[in-house]
Amino acid sequence: MRIASGWGFVVAVVGLSLAPVGCRQRVTVAQVDSNGPVEVVTPEHGAYTGAFMDFGDAEDDVTLETIEDFEKMVGKHQAIIASSSYWGEQNFPVDNLNVIWRHRSLPLVFWSPWDRPYEEDHGPDKFSLTEILAGRWDAYIDKWADGARSFGHPMIVVFGVEMNGTWFPWSGAYYGGAEWDKDQNNWKGPETFRKAYRYVVDRVRARGASNIKWMFHTNNYPYPYETWNCAPAYYPGSDYVDWLGLSVYGQQYKDEPNPDIPSLVNWPYEEMSRLDPHKPIMIAEWATGEFPHSAEGGGVGKAEWIRQGLKLFPTRFPRIKAAVYWHERWQNTDGSYSNLRVNSSVESLRAYREGVAHPDWLGNLILRSVPKP
Repeated sequence: MRIASGWGFVVAVVGLSLAPVGCRQRVTVAQVDSNGPVEVVTPEHGAYTGAFMDFGDAEDDVTLETIEDFEKMVGKHQAIIASSSYWGEQNFPVDNLNVIWRHRSLPLVFWSPWDRPYEEDHGPDKFSLTEILAGRWDAYIDKWADGARSFGHPMIVVFGVEMNGTWFPWSGAYYGGAEWDKDQNNWKGPETFRKAYRYVVDRVRARGASNIKWMFHTNNYPYPYETWNCAPAYYPGSDYVDWLGLSVYGQQYKDEPNPDIPSLVNWPYEEMSRLDPHKPIMIAEWATGEFPHSAEGGGVGKAEWIRQGLKLFPTRFPRIKAAVYWHERWQNTDGSYSNLRVNSSVESLRAYREGVAHPDWLGNLILRSVPKP
């Protein structure tokens, strides 16, 4: 498929006029109105580039200035921009999504059933999966779905990101973990998540929010690393999933190693590919910190790690059709900093800029008109 590009969006060529003009054919280009009913096309070649841009503690302080500053720094428009919508906020983030879509980018929303103060490594709060399944939060789900339907533009939503770790309260570890549920022929922890995921998606779809594409998003390796906690046990089924997502992090803290990209992606990519033979895969979060000893013990430095990812994601792993860099920095309890930002050093920023400049990385969305609902 040939494409004709504009600022931010790429318009798909939808037809050829076969009437010859001399020795040439006339190409008909469809003018797609981004404010009308459209869908985002998964690229046949290459992958979309995107980022989360340190939008604050609740990951929802989205501003055009932050987006433009990041794009200027890396030298490329971002096709996908990620932010969060925590259930503790009890709202639909329409202002954030309008900023992103009007910037001609696709919103990726992490819709997390999490209450203030949003602290990791704690068990379920009032937005527990069991309370969701009991119907306690139906009114909020319906309100959020109505907001998404009214927004009307394409968006990708993740419900319950990285459920196969123990750091978020919707982890299967908090809902029975490896306890076997013979009636469901599955482990109790993953089965509870799977039921809640389906429940939420069914309820949102019933409100007519057909502009949402749903992503099933796991950590690349489960923690704990046990069979019951692997992706297949959590998978809600292909009728509930449009994208398969992976988090791929290198070194986040000073006392960790920084493994290379193949060791972090090879097995998880194969596992996700087996869930469905056709769904596109997104590296929905990827980043590593800047530490002085990253390359010790067989690891790689940050600049080389970024270089590997941007080279291998679209070539070695052909079903990867997008990658979203997690551009964030935070201070740890011991006073040290974990700096995952692309500009944590001159070398890391150069590696990122040079990598995303390759034509395999698409900064502009490919849009296609769809019939009005």
